[in-house]
Amino acid sequence: MDPQAGIDRFGYQQELRRGVGLADLVFYGLVMMVPIAPFAIFGLVYSRSGGMPVMAYLVGVVALLFTAMSYAQMVRAFPLSGSVYNYAGRGIAPPVGFMTGWAILLDYLLVPSLLYLVASIAMNATLPGIPVWAWLIFFVALNTAINLRGIRMTITITKVMIVAELAVLALFLAAGVWALMQGYGRGFSLAPLFNPDTFSWPIVFAAVSVAVLSFLGFDGISMLVEESTGGSEQVGRAMRIALVLAGVLFIAQVWVAALLVPDPQGLLTSASGTAFYDSAQVAGGEWLRQVTSTATAVSWGIANTLVAQVAVSRLLYAMARDRQLPSFLARISVKNAVPTNAILLISALSVGLGLWMATRPDGVDFLSSLINMGALVAFIVLHLSVIVHYTIRGRSKNMWAHLVAPLIGLGVLVFVVIHANVMAQVVGLIWFVVGGVVLGALYLLGRPPTLRPSALTKEPV
Repeated sequence: MDPQAGIDRFGYQQELRRGVGLADLVFYGLVMMVPIAPFAIFGLVYSRSGGMPVMAYLVGVVALLFTAMSYAQMVRAFPLSGSVYNYAGRGIAPPVGFMTGWAILLDYLLVPSLLYLVASIAMNATLPGIPVWAWLIFFVALNTAINLRGIRMTITITKVMIVAELAVLALFLAAGVWALMQGYGRGFSLAPLFNPDTFSWPIVFAAVSVAVLSFLGFDGISMLVEESTGGSEQVGRAMRIALVLAGVLFIAQVWVAALLVPDPQGLLTSASGTAFYDSAQVAGGEWLRQVTSTATAVSWGIANTLVAQVAVSRLLYAMARDRQLPSFLARISVKNAVPTNAILLISALSVGLGLWMATRPDGVDFLSSLINMGALVAFIVLHLSVIVHYTIRGRSKNMWAHLVAPLIGLGVLVFVVIHANVMAQVVGLIWFVVGGVVLGALYLLGRPPTLRPSALTKEPV
């Protein structure tokens, strides 16, 4: 199928250059997910999973592979740059798309705060003399200054970052395996995958609700569909490959780290934000602890947070431009061509939330749960979009891709949401209620969510 044909169906012209190949898409997905993402939340996943972090990540990658399948189907139906907001709006109805976008907005607003907090904790582990709050303010100020000047992260910088992250990961794995062979830690064991003494599905799914944080970002590959040389088919394949590669990297690092935890019982009862770095110290000494904590700080506190801040400020700007948020967020700096007010709002929110969460022993846990809640709900709606668009409206005969697989993915995610942090569930529910009120207000103001008629035409199945 000609990639260009998908654009023509909706009355659009090909304006973006199709120069992104399969390898580029996979690389982009890995950059978004961060190869060393588990470094920061390892202690939390270990504690939540009853010492079975490998099981948590394995279930997480399987669940999201089903989600990737649903993404591939919706990208095929609507091969336009977009997100779950677009797929739910076009696959089901515009109001559903709005509420799905509202769920994703919860993630976007909180992600910078979490990244800043994790980076600050990592730097505090490296330089204990400087408190977490000081590092947090430093990272926010640095990234805000860069964003306000309009400086963009280039592909060269992201390549350097991911190569450096993979080098640190390889160093940790090599040192960790060597340490295990020398008798350090608990030796080679299947306990991080399955421990009959602590295993139960509620425990596993509670841990998965946190572990999926490491995978968030794989769906960003769908944003490049209009620039992909192979169109929607290539995008779907890239999402699956990137998820599998990330899953292998995540499982390998948490397995080794779990076997080297200096105080397994203590970590089970009290999650530690420095647990991974403690394992690194067992593997290679203080120098490896410093390397892993610094790598986490740099990747989360500068590179990832810079991108996250850019993304959320543009989202706020776009929604304000469409009159779905206050108009002051749509104001652009004439000099630097950036949404200044949106950037400053996110910076202020990041500082406020970050400083508050820094005072809580469960700050990373709490923020992680809230962020994941919005993403998990959005992914559930994505699966429903496939069923409604293809099976109900399109009368598709492909039962596996358009009914069975989405139902499996939906079912797993529902179980994860049910067993998530109770406070996260409550806050998530409040957020959705507020979204419903906003949606109602838009209708009362005569500005209901709408989509171009051409995007709602029936698609071939």
